[in-house]
Amino acid sequence: MSHNIELGRWGEDLAAAYMEEKGWYVRHRDWRYNHTDIDLVCIDEEDTTLVFVEVKTRATPMFGRPSLAVDAEKRRNIVNAARAYKHSFRKENRMARYDIISIVGTPDTKADIEHIEEAFNMLDVFEDFCV
Repeated sequence: MSHNIELGRWGEDLAAAYMEEKGWYVRHRDWRYNHTDIDLVCIDEEDTTLVFVEVKTRATPMFGRPSLAVDAEKRRNIVNAARAYKHSFRKENRMARYDIISIVGTPDTKADIEHIEEAFNMLDVFEDFCV
């Protein structure tokens, strides 16, 4: 397994533990729709919001914050996958939100975790696409 894949899995494990520590329920990990995966699907601590979380992990901040890698195309793919997710679970009536967890570090170093709540929304994603 490549170093980047191992680092990404470690980051997702760390992000899932972080969300659970906040009192959130991690409902699914790596939920797939076509060629897009949603790293974490969580339910917030108030049980009112379904949160689709993109996790980005980098070993160092040399190339900027990992969250900057979530470009317009990635956001559009996440929103489309989230719509498919909600359609798959027809009884799901919680509000949807899109977060990014940015992690800088490695299993051998201290990790810096940044949780960006409401990092983007569906309207912004499709507005960016149409412009």
